[in-house]
Amino acid sequence: MLEKMTFSDEVIINKLNIMKLFKEFKDFAVKGNMIDMAIGIIIGASFNAVINVLVKNIILPPLSLLSDGINFQEKKLILRSATETTSQVSIDYGLFAETILDFLIVGFTIFIVVKFINKLKTKADDVKDETVPTPADIQLLSDIKELLEVQNQKLSK
Repeated sequence: MLEKMTFSDEVIINKLNIMKLFKEFKDFAVKGNMIDMAIGIIIGASFNAVINVLVKNIILPPLSLLSDGINFQEKKLILRSATETTSQVSIDYGLFAETILDFLIVGFTIFIVVKFINKLKTKADDVKDETVPTPADIQLLSDIKELLEVQNQKLSK
């Protein structure tokens, strides 16, 4: 028969559940997932600052010069002008255009970086390329493959 749980039983169960949650969190953090994620967030924030400077101080000024000095951030469609009692209501399409430009630059830059890293990784995984040291696991697999080929040749004779 099921007995009714007392308040102290519920407290003990809740403590056990909390301890289990902390253990899962510790396992997650120790595996490196959280550390990798934190490093990625920090690098991403720094990368964002670099991109903002690139867009606002390097790319947009020449575009403004080409467009007779138009400041893209100030471009807006005013729906209601500000009065003493109400604030201005506007659609800031210039800010939107600048944000889209930021996004395209970030996307393209990430594409180039990932492409470069993949090229380096492919080069590192190539056993025949002597300019880059082959990782130990790839070298081991290559050695096993060569030994199996030699063994197969001997068996087929």
